[in-house]
Amino acid sequence: MPTKSSKPNKPPKPPARRQPETLRLRGLEPSLTVNDLPRSIAFYRDVLGFVAGEEWREDGAMTGIEVRAGSITFFLTQDDFAKGRDRQKGVGMRFRCQTAQDLDRLAEQITARGGAVDEGPKDMPWGERQFLISDPDGFKLTFVQQR
Repeated sequence: MPTKSSKPNKPPKPPARRQPETLRLRGLEPSLTVNDLPRSIAFYRDVLGFVAGEEWREDGAMTGIEVRAGSITFFLTQDDFAKGRDRQKGVGMRFRCQTAQDLDRLAEQITARGGAVDEGPKDMPWGERQFLISDPDGFKLTFVQQR
């Protein structure tokens, strides 16, 4: 009597993707053009707690740097002022930064390191706890505690 060959169980086939295929991103790495690169590096590294990463230089002068905090990367680049020195930055946008860290303690640490919190930690009606801060160029950040 012949025996049946055993076939391995195949995982179910994923559903067909919508056509035309929609955009699927894997990350977001904002690049901020700043007025004073050393001042911005000091703020993100020494005040907020980002870690400095790769640097970019032209003719020996630093023109940009990546700064990381957890899985988030920001790029800071020196403005060449081709669009004017009085150009307002950070208007109409805000970076929402999520953390599992204690938000009240984080805000206290930032303040102790010289940061000026725009709005202290508070519970929001939709169930999150957050605080607001602006960087030296006016870019806005909201720190949100994941619960």
